[in-house]
Order: sequence, then structure tokens, then C-alpha cells
Amino acid sequence: MVRRRLGFWRRFAVVVVLPVLKVWTKRTWNGLENIPPTGGVIVVPNHASHFDPLVVAHFIYGAGRWPRFLGKASLWKVPVLGPFLRKVQQIPVERGSVEAVKSLDALIEAINEGGVVVIYPEGTTTREPDLWPMRGKTGAARLALVTGAPVIPMANWGAHTIYDPRTSKLKIRARTPVAVTAGKPIDLSRWQGAPPTRATLEQMTDEIMLDVQELVGQVRGEQPPAELYDRPAAKRGASPEEA
Repeated sequence: MVRRRLGFWRRFAVVVVLPVLKVWTKRTWNGLENIPPTGGVIVVPNHASHFDPLVVAHFIYGAGRWPRFLGKASLWKVPVLGPFLRKVQQIPVERGSVEAVKSLDALIEAINEGGVVVIYPEGTTTREPDLWPMRGKTGAARLALVTGAPVIPMANWGAHTIYDPRTSKLKIRARTPVAVTAGKPIDLSRWQGAPPTRATLEQMTDEIMLDVQELVGQVRGEQPPAELYDRPAAKRGASPEEA
């Protein structure tokens, strides 16, 4: 399994973070078997809290894989943090047209290496007032179209009770309930071989986000909204690689 070949820095991250998460959260996990045991995979979770990447990472690690998240490239320039992010195989994302191509190349390389790449299609924590998923950006669809890697929808819920982005309040309480569910690969076969036009990428992205929203509804035990929440265009701030 991947865990046996973690190396020093990834094992160090596990030793530091995992015991804290086990005390901090009470986990309900479903669909671990839907994370392929080998090969390149694109995981697309909803993003309800700044804390949920830790919850999602714990789930993927529990499935026997190592999660590789995208992060702002500026973080890689921070002393100590930048070298650590490189050691644990996280992926910097650049802004701007030329840099965006480099970022896509890095993602393709990660998939070709058999990595599990985690992309939040919303691009940021949701702005929907009740924390339902928003309409997504097209980065995950573009990567799926180029690589043919399976796209696994994921829903998480409960991380917002630890850190709620609407109030910016952090609550430290042991055994806070969090739930994660991974669905079966999304059927994107109708777009296989299609050119990456804006229309194609937007259609694929809507398909991805509707699957994610359905899973979120299951995890929450609620009926999701009929339509995906769409932020005003002026507030989206989409980068060229995701637009």
C-alpha cells in the first residue's frame, strides 16, 4: 500500500496531524471502496469550510491513498512551509495565462504518476448562505478531459461546526461529528475525445457539481436546491486555468 512508501516527510505529517484529527473529530465515512486503490484519480469535494481539507485528507488516507491538494503558489515561497509542501507532494497553482499552463502540466504529471489529485471545483469556500455547493469552475473538467482519469465526487459535512467561514469562528471541541461520503466515478463518457471548448467544459463541470450536490444532500439528510448557486460574475475571480 501507499502508506508503506510514505517516506520521512509524509510520515512526519501523518504522525503530527492524524492523532489530533482522531481526537478532534468523530467520523462517519461512507464509500471508501469508491476510491480506486491504484492509478491516477481526480477527487472533487464540496468546500464548506477552511477545515474540511483536513477532513477530506483523513478520509483519502483512510482509503489507503495519499491526497495531493492544490494550493496558491505563493505558499511555496514561504520559508519552512514551502519546502514542507514540496516534500509532502502538494501542488502549487499559479495565476496568469502562462503560469496556468504550467499548473495544468503539473496536475497532468501528478495524474500520470498515479496520484490522487484533490480539486475543489468551487475554487473557494461556498458563498451559498446555507453552505450548499456553488456552480463550479472548469479546472477539474479540463484535467479529466485531458487525462481520462476517473472523477470521484465527494461530499463532506460537519467541518463548518469547527470553523464556520460565515462567522470566522473556530470551535475546539473533542469528538466533533464530521461525515464524508465518496461516490462512484462520474460518467463523463459522452464528452470523451471532445475538444476543450468553454461549452464542453461548462457542461462537464455542471455534471460534476450536480453529482457532488446530490451527495451533499444525502450526507446532510436534506433535499438540495434545485439549481446550483451562482455567484455574481464580478465576485468569482476565476483564474485563467479554471475559467
